[in-house]
Amino acid sequence: MKNVDPAVIRAVGAFGGGIAGSGSVCGIMLAGVAVISSMYSRAGLDEKEDPRMWGLSHKFITKFEELTEIYGGINCRDIARVNWQDRNEAKDYYSNPDSRRRDCIKLVGDAAFILGKMLDRETAR
Repeated sequence: MKNVDPAVIRAVGAFGGGIAGSGSVCGIMLAGVAVISSMYSRAGLDEKEDPRMWGLSHKFITKFEELTEIYGGINCRDIARVNWQDRNEAKDYYSNPDSRRRDCIKLVGDAAFILGKMLDRETAR
């Protein structure tokens, strides 16, 4: 697998909390698609994108939807169940060992594992 440019990591920083704390689409899913794009998309109009980007992204999203089915959806508000605009709720999420944060941490690991397997299989072709 190619190394991921640190600029990509910085670029997805605001994905937390379901896109900048809005509770929308989970940043884990968005970051996975961003990693795929960083490997297979084009950097300018003079380049041609690798068509594998679309298939891998779709496959990852489908796998992520399966992972999050138990939470009721792919949105942060469904998974973490935190109102990120409420400081006390956000503080509890990070400080309470029984908060849904443990679910999010597990989800990060599960999604990274799935993405890693997908990319390893793709680069082995």
